[in-house]
Amino acid sequence: MDDKEVITPRSKDYSQWYLDVVRAADMAEVAEVVKGCMVIKPHGYAIWEKIQRELDDRFKATGHHNAYFPLLIPESFMRKEADHVEGFAPEVAVVTHAGGKKLEEPYVIRPTSETIIGYFFAKWIESWRDLPLKVNQWANVMRWEMRTRLFLRTGEFLWQEGHTAHDNHEEAKEEVMRMLDVYADFAENVMAMPVIKGQKSEHEKFAGAVSTFCIEAMMQDGKALQAGTSHDLGQNFGKAFDVTFQNKEGKLDYVWQTSWGVSTRLIGGLIMTHSDDNGLVLPPKLAPIQAVIIPVCQKEADKERVMAAANALFSELKGAGVAVKLDDRDYLRPGAKYYEWERKGVCLRIELGPKDLDKNQVVIKGRIAEKKEFIPRENALNVVLNMLADMQKELLSRAKAYRDANIVSDIADYKGLSDLFAKENKFVYANWCGSPACEAKIQEENKATIRCIPLIGSEPTGPCVCCGGEGKHRVYIAKSY
Repeated sequence: MDDKEVITPRSKDYSQWYLDVVRAADMAEVAEVVKGCMVIKPHGYAIWEKIQRELDDRFKATGHHNAYFPLLIPESFMRKEADHVEGFAPEVAVVTHAGGKKLEEPYVIRPTSETIIGYFFAKWIESWRDLPLKVNQWANVMRWEMRTRLFLRTGEFLWQEGHTAHDNHEEAKEEVMRMLDVYADFAENVMAMPVIKGQKSEHEKFAGAVSTFCIEAMMQDGKALQAGTSHDLGQNFGKAFDVTFQNKEGKLDYVWQTSWGVSTRLIGGLIMTHSDDNGLVLPPKLAPIQAVIIPVCQKEADKERVMAAANALFSELKGAGVAVKLDDRDYLRPGAKYYEWERKGVCLRIELGPKDLDKNQVVIKGRIAEKKEFIPRENALNVVLNMLADMQKELLSRAKAYRDANIVSDIADYKGLSDLFAKENKFVYANWCGSPACEAKIQEENKATIRCIPLIGSEPTGPCVCCGGEGKHRVYIAKSY
């Protein structure tokens, strides 16, 4: 076997395992001619398309409409909201020349769109009758990253960013939590990735926001992945871009805004939540190919009837809504096909040969199952549908069990915290006094951050794990991606 085909075991080198899985599944590669960027290959992009469709339906069901705004943002826009520009300054890429000439004002390549959307909101909104205004954008953004990893952190990446404007703060805050719930529901019920909903600390919140809420997931190496964020922007951007409206009392006021987003790092989250040393594992709801049919014919005389049976099964599964592929490549042996589709994360492999036809059966092997099952042909469709549903549930159950087993909630002092992070990665559920100094010390000395103040269970149970002072919150602390 070529060394390039080998997947490094997770236990040996988790980072290399991740890159090996991406490569073996043919999902993406480094765009070495463009610093920090990646090429998303068809199999990887097909997963992103499934994510898009699932989320887009949820956004539209909650009253949002898709729009598109320019990739280039006047540099002066970024300076209008002080916290925003300070937060993004190290990451922005700037266009200074175009059409062979130096621009009068440089453009920033979109790191996020609050500023330019604020400009257009100011043009579109006049009175309370125009509110709430709810838009979503599917787009690419650029943040100049020094240390990159495919899907998880690249200079350019794909995402969606929702932006809304409201006539009062309470309604805006309801929107923030509504979209956080949409993300959490999607993560658990579609991605089969359990998450913790919480609020970011002041230090970790989005630049320019009043407050930021998030969903945090645990990867198989015990590190945290911030899988989605929802921001209460208050009136900060409204004031910066003069987004005013005439309220019901006839007075001018500034709008209350929100923004929220997820990105292609969700694909990285899928990989690190479910995959194994044999390659990619995908939950059926996001698998571009849920089942592959592999005809097994050693004799030319059997080929016609085996292919006829395979095509009939293909049509039956496709007609029932299964994302099915018939692998009829006659230049590859069945074993090579098994190997390829396992690495690409296909949920079910269905084998069909002359002996199976004689016995009126099909052979099904689930991606996470230990052995093959021999199924009567007439039961094939129902069995396939049930196996896909069971796999979706099993992946969520496994991920929850792993996460819960790796949350440590009995660390009471700083030595215990430091000793744990020195030897392993886990989520520490501990008390925090709310001090930025303690937060900074935990990060600087342990390379761990306060991931969130959970929406449920944040009441302190004792002194701060860092300084021993009075606890203000119970928080999750972890190393992260």
